[in-house]
Amino acid sequence: TSKKQTLRTLFHATALPPPVIPKTSLSQRKLLAYHRSKEQQEKINQILIDRALGAYYKTMDETDKDETAPPVTELPSTVRKYFFIKPLKILSFQADYLFLKKCVQSNPVVPIQQQWLRSMLAKVPQSLMESRDRELLTEDLLKEIVRDYEKSMQRCVLRRALIKPDIEELNKLEEEAPLPSLPLGLDFSSTWRNSYITAKKQIISTLQILHPTMRTLLDFGYTAFFNFLVVDFSSSRLKGPVDCKSFKTDASLSCSKAEDEIMSTWYQRVIGLFTQSEALDGVKLDQLESFYNCVAVLMSNQLKELLQRTTEVFVKLFDPEDRSHLPLFKMNLTFDENRMEFYPSLQDLEEAILFVVDCIGQTLQNIPTIRAWLMGGTATLDAELPAHTIQWANSSLKKSIRDNLEGPKDHFKGYVESYGWLVDGTAEERINRFVAEQPSFDEYT
Repeated sequence: TSKKQTLRTLFHATALPPPVIPKTSLSQRKLLAYHRSKEQQEKINQILIDRALGAYYKTMDETDKDETAPPVTELPSTVRKYFFIKPLKILSFQADYLFLKKCVQSNPVVPIQQQWLRSMLAKVPQSLMESRDRELLTEDLLKEIVRDYEKSMQRCVLRRALIKPDIEELNKLEEEAPLPSLPLGLDFSSTWRNSYITAKKQIISTLQILHPTMRTLLDFGYTAFFNFLVVDFSSSRLKGPVDCKSFKTDASLSCSKAEDEIMSTWYQRVIGLFTQSEALDGVKLDQLESFYNCVAVLMSNQLKELLQRTTEVFVKLFDPEDRSHLPLFKMNLTFDENRMEFYPSLQDLEEAILFVVDCIGQTLQNIPTIRAWLMGGTATLDAELPAHTIQWANSSLKKSIRDNLEGPKDHFKGYVESYGWLVDGTAEERINRFVAEQPSFDEYT
């Protein structure tokens, strides 16, 4: 072999130290990293110097080399700045990032919920669940789901906790596929599309509410009912106190008068609308029944809204917090058969007020449908108040009546406490006992 040595043979091949995989706790790894920082830094510096010197001598022209000159162990400042400082920073960032990445990945991941697994497993076709290898298929499926979930959670936590340095060597070292994305424009969660399209076509072909005649019918109802009430006692307080019998009579007359007015105005306009041939333009013969059913439902809803609004306005009159429209009732304090009481009784007063709600609910209940009127049938519109509305009105009125009668009850209680002993036999018993004792003249006086 030749004794001649080149500058290239002075430096051995270098390699990065193997990555350190700590098996201790996080606090212990931090402590060990602190103690080993100087040693690691010296190794990294030596490796960088070796690489930089090799690159420096490689760039030199070999004809200018002085083989007898001692080897150069210090680089020029310009070469050191390019070959040493910059790689040192890169390797430092890379080592720090890899260390922090292992620390983050060592943290436990929130386990997947069992409810999610059951929901996913429920989407497996029943034919696969009934197969011979059902248990193996189910186990493999769940393992794959858990594995993908934990991997995704680790990547998500890592991306949220650390910012990856923009280093080309690090990108080559960590080659990971991008996160999977769902297909755009497709939804396999449920098979609703075919049924939706079928229902949509059926609705478009049979939805009679879109007919122009229905819009005219809506206009008639709005014009007739927007400012109309079947019973209106808002000005009853201005008329002074009324007795319960007159109150019930006024309610009955008002409901009867309102029904006659509706039948002579709104209902007659509706009849006139459907006696014209243009009202059925575009309606096929097999769609007449559904068309008239739609008319009946629309008219019923308008009448129900009128009755419900009237009930709400009447209940609001008895609001204890606003007594500006509270009706006044005539109550007499009577004495009969050694008993003092109100006439009419408080129960009769409550029945008279609740009677108005019943009277409103019984109004407009015998109006014929348009088809029955045209063809001589007996069907009537469904204008009955909902049960929950009647229940709400009765309970609200009972509470308001009870609150508003606290004053008369206290007044009556004061009379009984002050003068009840005069009429209940107590005074007479005391007198008889006094006479039976045969008192003296002074005691009599």
